Order: sequence, then C-alpha cells, then structure tokens
Amino acid sequence: MLGKQRCSYILIYIVLFINSAFLYAQDLPNKNEVNIPSSTETEAEENTETKQDTTTVNLQPTITERLEIVNDTVKNDSIQKKPEFLTGVVDYYGEDYIFMDQENQKVYMYNQAYIVYEDMRIDAGLIVLDYNTNEVFAKGIDSAGTYTQRPVFVQAQNRVEPDSMKFNTKTEKAIVYNSRTEQNGFNVLAQVTKKENDSVVYLKNVRFTTSTNLDDPEYYFYTRKAKFVPKKKIVTGLTNMYIADVPTPLGLPFAYFPLTEDRAAGFIIPSIGDNNNRGFFFQNGGYYFPISDYVDLAVLGDYYTNGSFGLRGEVAYALRYKYRGNLNIRYESLIDSERGFPDFSQSSVYNIRWNHSQDAKANPSSRFSASVNLGSSRYFRQSINQTNNGSGLVNTLSSSVSYAKTFEGEPQVNVAIAATHTQNTNTQEINMSLPNINASVSRIFPFAPKTGTKKGILQNINFQYDVTAENRFQTTDSLFFKPEMFETAQLGARHSIPVSTNFKLLKYLSTSLTTNLQETWVGQTTNQTFDADANDGDGAVVTDTIRGFDRYFTYNFSTSLGTTFYGTFNFGEDVKFQKLRHVVRPSVSYNINPAFDHYYEELQIPTADPDVAAEVVQFSRFENTLYGAPGAVYSSNIGMSLSNTFEAKVREKDTTATEPKKIVLLNNLNFSTAYNLAGDSLPWSPLRFTGNIPVVDKLDVNFTGSLDPYALDNNNNKIDKFNINNGGSLFRLTNGNVSLNYSFSSRDFETDNPDTTNRLNDETFANGGRPDDLFGTGDDVGDTSFREGQDNGNNLNKEWYNYDIPWDFRLAYTITYNNTRRQNEISSQSLMFSSNVELAPRWQVGISSGYDFTNKGVTLTQLRFQRDLESWTMSFNWTPIGALNTAWYFFIGIKSSVLSDIKYDKRREPDRNL
Repeated sequence: MLGKQRCSYILIYIVLFINSAFLYAQDLPNKNEVNIPSSTETEAEENTETKQDTTTVNLQPTITERLEIVNDTVKNDSIQKKPEFLTGVVDYYGEDYIFMDQENQKVYMYNQAYIVYEDMRIDAGLIVLDYNTNEVFAKGIDSAGTYTQRPVFVQAQNRVEPDSMKFNTKTEKAIVYNSRTEQNGFNVLAQVTKKENDSVVYLKNVRFTTSTNLDDPEYYFYTRKAKFVPKKKIVTGLTNMYIADVPTPLGLPFAYFPLTEDRAAGFIIPSIGDNNNRGFFFQNGGYYFPISDYVDLAVLGDYYTNGSFGLRGEVAYALRYKYRGNLNIRYESLIDSERGFPDFSQSSVYNIRWNHSQDAKANPSSRFSASVNLGSSRYFRQSINQTNNGSGLVNTLSSSVSYAKTFEGEPQVNVAIAATHTQNTNTQEINMSLPNINASVSRIFPFAPKTGTKKGILQNINFQYDVTAENRFQTTDSLFFKPEMFETAQLGARHSIPVSTNFKLLKYLSTSLTTNLQETWVGQTTNQTFDADANDGDGAVVTDTIRGFDRYFTYNFSTSLGTTFYGTFNFGEDVKFQKLRHVVRPSVSYNINPAFDHYYEELQIPTADPDVAAEVVQFSRFENTLYGAPGAVYSSNIGMSLSNTFEAKVREKDTTATEPKKIVLLNNLNFSTAYNLAGDSLPWSPLRFTGNIPVVDKLDVNFTGSLDPYALDNNNNKIDKFNINNGGSLFRLTNGNVSLNYSFSSRDFETDNPDTTNRLNDETFANGGRPDDLFGTGDDVGDTSFREGQDNGNNLNKEWYNYDIPWDFRLAYTITYNNTRRQNEISSQSLMFSSNVELAPRWQVGISSGYDFTNKGVTLTQLRFQRDLESWTMSFNWTPIGALNTAWYFFIGIKSSVLSDIKYDKRREPDRNL
C-alpha cells in the first residue's frame, strides 16, 4: 500500500545526511605525547611518521593556538579564544601509517583507516583531515585498476557507502559522491549528494531500486534532481522507470513525499482492466487509515462502467500479549447486461469474516475467541473480484463467537456464552444459535476418601451438572435478519445430571455403571387438531403454536464391561519377520431407555366412509421444539464391539541397529452391533466395521462399511428373516467407503533437511475450504511464492539448471459403494491430485486436477506457472476445466512491499451465466 510505505522514503535520505559535529578536526599528537611542544620541537618533528598503532586522545587546541598560549606573557588577554574544533574523545587508526603534515596542517590515515567520534564512524582506505580549509576528506584505494575500501559512514542506525566524501567544518556543507544506502529493503544510489545546511540536502542523478545487485540492478527509478528537507518532505523532479538500463514510458513529472516516522495514510492504487459483461473497471483501489499503533483500516472498492460496484473494509488489530484479529466486510452490487435488455438482472452479495484470537497467557481463567464466516450463499461463486477456486467450491459456511470463564474452586465451574451459525450454500438454509449458553460443574465424588486412591463401587460414585440453553433460528438467505426470521425463534434449555461409577470385576474386567437424568425446558409447544372445514371441506390437521413455558423429564441407564487381550507370536530372531502381536479389546454394554408415552396424545381423524373407523394419530406437544419430543418406545439394547490391532517387529535394514523395528499392520479394525431385547422384529442392528491400514509412511488406507444380516423381499424391503436362511450369504454388504490420502515430497528423502514448508492457503482455509492445493490455490493480488528475504537468484554463480529439483505430490482417492436396496452401485468415486515442481532455480510449475469416475469427467483443473525475476515475480494461473467454468489470472510485480503497488495483473473471470 502506498500509504504504508511512505515512511520508508524518510530513512532513504536521512542516512545521506552527515552530522556536522563529526567533521571538526585538528592536528593529532603522538600517542604518548602529553606536553605542549615548543616551536623548535614542532619543526623538528615535521614530516615524521608515527607508529602503526591505534590512538585515543582528548584533543586540546590546535598547534598554532598552543604556541600563542606558551609565548604570551600577558596573563589576562582581552582576546577571546577560538572555540575548539572537537570537544570529545576521538579514536583514529591507520593500518599502514598515520602521517601528520605539520607544514600543510594535514593528517593522513592510510589503509583500513577509521575515525570514531561520538556516535559516528568513518571507515575508508584514506582519510585526510585538513586544518587550513577545515575539511575532512575520505575515499577508497585504487590499486591496479581496482577500487577497494570505499568509505563507509555509520551514524546510529544509518549507513552510507559512497565512493568519496568531503565535509567543511566551518560552513557545515558536505558533498558525497556515488553514495549507497539501504533502508528496509530499499536501495538508494546518488551520484552527488550536497548538504547546504542542517535543513536542506540536494541530490543529483539518483537511482531507487529494491534489487540487491547494486552494480547492475535489473530495474530502478531514476530522477535527475531531488531536494530533501529532514523530517518534513522530499521533492523530486522528472522520475522514470528503467528496466535493464533502458528507460520506459512509466514515470512522473514530479513527486512529493511528506516525511513522518509513523505509518501514514495514503491512497491504494487500483488495478485497471475491462470485463466482457460489465465493461471497463477499477479494482482494489481505496485508502489506508493508520488509526493507531494497534489498529489500521483499509477501505477498498471496485467500479464497473455498467454500474456494478464492490466495497470492502479490512481492519487488522493487535495488542501484544493480549489479542490479535482481523475483520473483513465485503459487499458487491452486481449488474448483468444493460438496462432495457431482456437478460438484464441486478443482485447483491455480501460476506463478513472475522477472526479473533486471545493470547493464552493474557487471562488463563477467561477466553474470548471468534471465527466468523457468513454472508450470501452465492458470494464465492458470483463475486466479481474473486479468483479463489477453493473458496468457490465451499458448500458450508460456519461461525462461532464465544466467551468462556472458569471459576476455580472445588468443584470447578465452567461457563461459556456463544453465538454459532451454519449455512448450506447449496440449499441456502441457515441455522443460527444466538445466544448459546453452556455451564458445567466438574465431577464430584461424594464418597471418595480424603487421602489415597478411590477403590470400589462406592468410592468411585461421581456426578456432575451440565446445562445448555439456546435460542435457535432456522431461516434462509432471503429472510436472514428480517422480522420473519425472529418469528421462528425456538428457545429452550436442557439440564443433565450424569451419575456413574466404575470398578474392576474379577480383577481383569473394567466395569462402569451410568444413569443420566435430564430435564428439558422449552419456550413453546404445539397442539394438533382436526379442522373439518379446512382444505375446501375435506378436512385437515391443523398445528397451533402455544407460547409459554413447558417441560419434560427423562432418564436412562447403561452399563458396560470390557477388557484387553494380548496375543504374541514369535518367529525367531534369524528371520526378517520376527514377532507378531494381536491386541484385542472386546466390550459389552447394556442400555435401557424407558418409554415416555405419557407425553403423547391421540388425535382421531375421521374418514369420508362412515363404515371405516377413524384414523388414530399419536403426537406429542413437544414435537418441532428445540430438542424434539422424548422417546415413546421402550428400548432395551445389548451392544457389542470388538477392536483389533495387529503389530509386528521386523529386522532393520541397518545392520548396526540393535533392536527390531516396530510397524503397524492393521490399526483399529473395529466391529460393532446391537441387539434390541424389546424389539418385536429385526432385533439385530447392522454390523458396522471400520479400519485403517498403514501402507507406507504418510499413506493410510481408511475403510468403513455396514453388513446387514437380514434379507430383502421382492420389493427390496427388509424382512424379519436372516439372509442366510433366504438362500444368501451370512451378511449383505449394504454400504462401504474406502479413502486414502498420500502426500510426499523431495524433502522426504533428505535426512538432514526436514520438511518445514507450510502450504496452507490462508484465504481458502479461512473461507471454509481445504487446507491444501487439491482444488488449486488462491490468486490474491501480489501474493506469490517468492517472498522477500529469500534467495532471489542474485547469486551469479548459481546454475541455470537445478540438478536437485524440489517437488511435492498429493493424492486423494475415495470410493463409496451402496447396496441397501440391491442397487449394487458405486455412488461416488473420484481421484484428485496436485503437484508442484521447481524446474529451475527461478521456475516453478504446478497442477491440480482429478477425475470423477461416477460422472465420467475431469474435475476442477488448475495449471500454475511462477517465475522469479530477481526483484520481480511473475505468475500465471489457468483453470481450463472447472465447476465455475474456465478462468485465468496473470500477475507481474515487484516483490518488495515498499513498491507493491507497481504491478500489472490481468484476469479472465468465469462466465457466471454458464
């Protein structure tokens, strides 16, 4: 942003300013000389060479002033003494020699010379102090056509590297030749820098660049004249952009930069282009407001000549050790075609995204967090400024804003207040809870001993208390936050008191007993009556809503019994497969759910035929309430489950290893079913199974399925008869799913270079998409994989071909089988993959694609090309196949954030009408 970067221009010129205090100078005495010499001694010591040593002295008046003081016999001289040139301690050094020319009043320091005074330091090949002209001169050494030991001037945090420099201590004027300086990644090269006084500095033939190759920058901005007023402003003349030393038409007749040490407000330059449906446009232009040190605001907008427009507000805030977050509000008014045409349409979409996180150490007993993503269901598919493929495929938006407070003590109390939201972008249905209150009291052991461990049934008895209260809205996009939405609000609360205990039975069996007491409160109920006059006299059941408090009470009981078996098989230490271990965890549970049929009523619906008895319908007044009606059917279930894990120990390939390697062959192969003791038919539940097979490192095959023991009749309806007794197998596979995800890269083969890359696409993930690039990557303006601070290819010894080619690969496969009614079909099957390869040190290509075997078509496909142009970056993303039709995006711009507004981007938006 232009406003954000103006502060960088301040420091560019400040480092060129030479403080006048540094440049007062005089003759320097020998290291061990402390007495004032006589004139004879002074003449004898002329043209002598001092020892090669570092000298630090407290300088007295000049030689001439010393002689006058010695020979003057008048003690009370009426002539006022001249002020001292330097009043502090000076540290100076010359590697080859320090030569004091007393006749010409000059001091020469040669080779690796430096002089330090207060907070300033000059290093150079040659430094000359001239008392006659009150000047200090510094330059490098020209040896065999090579210019080395250029002067380096450092003051505080500022650093300047010119070819040579001269400063007058009397007039306080300075001139610097071919200076070089760097501030925040911005390099400035000025041919001549002239300091007139403390408030004005003139520069001539100045080049600005972010390239690190200062001898031959691939681009720079060139201005002939510039005026710098410290802490106030910078004014330049005609400024042109040069690429490879070739001038371009890009430039300004003049430029004015106000100087400030803080962040400055400023305009954000928009992108310009045209759209086939909406005409000429300006995108992502606006203004930046640095509200305070903790908050900033950017207001951006888009405008199309057909009348479409978009507005966005982006707020970022942070307080160290407290919290941080950002808020994005986006609104777009969309117009298709032109007014008066039959295909003219006008609509609007919006999106609100807010993320807030609190530092865990800010307040351990309370925490506030927010993750909001709500808006129009069509936003990510119809936005005129959206180039993120992954966001366009998001089917669900969700939000949560919560505050949690913990009250320490015995027992501990936890309270949380939240507002939640879920939204289906396909059906446009919205479920919102505003507010949602949860409170809980930690477990209480009333019979536990004061000291020691708890043993037995009685001592392990515990209970706790939980309450959940909710005000829920069910609505759609069109009614969101309209009066009709609040009319459908459902208010309720549920209190729960679970009481449980656990103990060991027969030493090896873990046993638990649990009962749960629930009290449910609702703010409204329903009543059903039969209206004979409704439906044009045919009669109909009418449901009336009854406002007011009502409640119902339920309870249940459960117990479980489980243990663990270990089976080990040894095959010997001389074979590769040495040991096999089978871990079995069987468990049995029993659940009782009473029938709460006293909360139900019967409604008689008469028929048109008087000889036919009226139809009796059972209903509960708690139907269609927040938590639904209590169960009316008594159930008594026995549940059974079996968990299996197979592990092995194999001999290591490394012969120096002393222990075999442990591997998992089959992880969590689980079987579960249930038997309803109170059921009059079909008492057995389907046998469900899940499992995980680790194939290789980072590749696991997950599977799940369901086996039904009952047969089907000729109409494919389940009957109370086992399938094996109906001429079939023991079980019918009714459904199943197999999925695998595999991700690996070239770094997996580098033992000394672990994979520390993070390829999460923040924009896609924040919008509810996948945290990988299987659906492509987002194309935010100026966002590239080549960032500042990385190796940008300026190493001249770098090879053009990258023999060590970095790459990564991701694979996801899923297949779903359905056979509940003998359809015997693959309901879904797809394969998705993505890969990125760095073909050369500055070239990177990538692809994301897949194939839908069920619909026999290629899924969303994206091709990516990125080129590192040293100080610039270029990228091209092309989506030739996708659910939102084809699109492409091209970007080229400067990588440095200082000049992030200097860019060119062009895109082809998907055709929303297809």
